[in-house]
This record gives sequence, C-alpha cells and structure tokens, in this order.
Amino acid sequence: MKSVQLSPTRLQELIEHFPQSRIAVLGDFFLDKYLDVSPQLEELSVETGKPAYQVINVRCSPGAAGTVVCNLTTLNAGQIHAIGFRGDDGEGYDLAKELNHLNCRTEHLHVVSEAHTPTYLKPRDENATTLAGEHSRYDTKNRQATAARVEDSVLQSLDDLLPHLDAVIVLDQVEQANCGIITEKVRQELSKKAQQWPNVIFWADSRRRIRDFPHLTIKPNEFETIGLDNPLPEDEVSLGALRKASQQLRQENQAPVVITRGKHGMWVSDPEWTNVPAVAVEGQLDPTGAGDSATAGTVLALCAGATLPEAAIVGNLVASITIQQISTTGVAHPDQLPPRLSLWHQQQQGQ
Repeated sequence: MKSVQLSPTRLQELIEHFPQSRIAVLGDFFLDKYLDVSPQLEELSVETGKPAYQVINVRCSPGAAGTVVCNLTTLNAGQIHAIGFRGDDGEGYDLAKELNHLNCRTEHLHVVSEAHTPTYLKPRDENATTLAGEHSRYDTKNRQATAARVEDSVLQSLDDLLPHLDAVIVLDQVEQANCGIITEKVRQELSKKAQQWPNVIFWADSRRRIRDFPHLTIKPNEFETIGLDNPLPEDEVSLGALRKASQQLRQENQAPVVITRGKHGMWVSDPEWTNVPAVAVEGQLDPTGAGDSATAGTVLALCAGATLPEAAIVGNLVASITIQQISTTGVAHPDQLPPRLSLWHQQQQGQ
C-alpha cells in the first residue's frame, strides 16, 4: 500500500496559494437557523397548556452547499460563487445576506417565487456545550420537481462562470429525486462539462446519488462504495472489500474517487490507490458538516497544485478541526493547519 507524506513546507506552499483560487459551489443551499432557547424563561401556553419555549437569540448560517462556502471562506479562498436557487422569502433573504458576509457572490443564486428556501430550524438551549442541549429539528424542503426554467438558468450561470474558474464543487443535498437543483438533467450536463473543461476541477458530493456523476471526481463514503446504503453504527468495511469495490467504482466513474472512512481517513484513487490516515482527536465530537469541511480543504489544496493524496491530507486536517466544534457549523483557519499536521506526523510515527 502506498504511503503519503506532506511536509510543513509543502503545506505552507499550498496555504499561500489558497487566496488565488476561483471556485463555484453549485448545489442545494440551505439556511441553518439556530434558535437559542432559555429554559429559565419557559412559559406555559394559556391556550394549549403546552410549554412555550422562549427564544432569546436567533442565529443564521448557510447550510448544505453553504457549509462548503463557510469553510472555503475561512480557509481564505479567493473568489467564491454560489450557483443554485432560493425562495422569495425571509429565509432566502437571510441566506443571501449570510453568503454575502462570507464574500460569496450571489448573483447566480436565483430567486424562485414558487419555491421555499430550504431551512433547517435548530432550537437549542442557550449556553449548551453538548449535543444534549439540542431540541428536535424542523426542516423546510421543496417537495415538488424543480422547474425546467430554473435548471436552465443555473446551467447558463455555470457556462458564464466556467472560463473564470479553477474548480466547481457540486453539492447534492436533497434526497428526493429532482426536487433540488442537482436534477437528472443538471447531472448529465455536468458530466459533459467536466469533459469539455479538463483544466477545471469538477468535484461532486451527494447524499443519495454519488454514482451518478461520471467524469467528475466523486466523494463517496466507504459504505456507499460497497453498496451499503443504511449501515448500522457497528458496521465496518474491511480494506480488502473496499479495495475491490473502489477499483470497480473508479472504472465506472472514469474520474478520480475519494472515499471517506471516518476515523480511518480517506482512500484515494489517483495517481494510484493510496491510504490517507485521519488525524485522531479525542473528546466530544460533532461530525455535522465534517464531509463538507473535508471537501473545502481538499479542493482548495487541489487548486493550489497538490496531488490528490496531498490534498486528502489537507482535507483530513480541516475535518479534524471542525468536528471538535459542537452544535455549530465548524470551520478551520489556515493557521490551525500546521499544528494539526504536526500532530498527524506524531501519530504516524507512533504507529
């Protein structure tokens, strides 16, 4: 099995190139809306007799494809463009405002009057430092097929931007077929464009359809790779089984494959199959958004000229930082990466 290395000097070279990157994030943009609830102020509803939870603060953050943007911005990406759609509603206003605060261009985030802005409403107890402080989540999603004119507008936006991009990150968050922006038509066009623009990095991540992005670099997890859609917490994938399935997937995809393996890191295909160990971290962890943060770090490194194994190390470093941030959209800063690389080196030497 080929080993991979990344020196502190090489990491610094990559980090210094992050501000030169030009990246479009094409996908399903959600709004993460956090409601900070005060348990001490809880009232009893006169009308229903049920608890009336008292919200003392509202915080908004871009979610799903927006989580990738959050991480790109914090890592000092150069130009970032959002391509997708939002509703003509208050949540859409908040989403666009937060993206603009992240220096993400939103002129290609099309406003669709008949659609909702997908929203994850997340009530949580104020000052909660653990996941136990989170209440049940409320989701607002679009459950009707995306209109053809919206697909066409998004594809036209991509055509307009492609001559000026280093990478396109595709984030397919919506599980219901054709109800988000990554519809069957959009996937087919992305496959064509990835072949037409070989100097642009095309990267895809999908909750349910990761095998449907031929000619794009894809990021399945190890269970998706072997065809296990609903793994149990105790399920594991042997490296032998993963090797066989991953080689077949690479052949079918006709483009690189980056397989995430949780605490074991990544298994990447090009230029040859390479195991990229994760950074071992301790304490309470929140894996929410870890895959998106790994995507941001890996793609930025690729834009900076890293090999795929080198870029996967950077993605692992970023994810190891974000999972230590509880009940929030975790991000990593460039100055956090060198110390985390040092920790990674220590752990590899100890094995």
